[in-house]
Amino acid sequence: MDLSNLKPAEGSTKNRKRIGRGQGSGKGGTSTRGHKGAQSRSGYSKKPGFEGGQMPLFRRVPKFGFKNINRKEYRGVNIDILQKLAETKNISVFNKEVLIANGLVNKNDLVKILGRGDLTAKLEVEANSFSESAVKAIESKGGTVSIV
Repeated sequence: MDLSNLKPAEGSTKNRKRIGRGQGSGKGGTSTRGHKGAQSRSGYSKKPGFEGGQMPLFRRVPKFGFKNINRKEYRGVNIDILQKLAETKNISVFNKEVLIANGLVNKNDLVKILGRGDLTAKLEVEANSFSESAVKAIESKGGTVSIV
């Protein structure tokens, strides 16, 4: 065996269909496109969602509600999670960098601290938003809350 007698495995390669190369090839004339119609023309491209003239699904299904373009999407972090991190990793100052490092939020997220769970540690917390119950819980333990 050497480079001169290498060839692909049997049946692994095919010759491509050469269309529009004369009647003798069997693929001349209409070049496998059939007769007339949009799909036989050059430059034809089917629109996304086109169903052959049938009323497409996106028009058959009823629409309702509306999308608020000014909505701010917050990633919620509960104080029980902050408490667990304070105990296990001995953290007392929570800002966005600390939350990112611990995998709770992504760098582009807006962070909202929520009030689920019990808090026993004194924490300094920085976030974009806080729920009232979270502020009450943090400040009752002597911690500080700052909105970024």
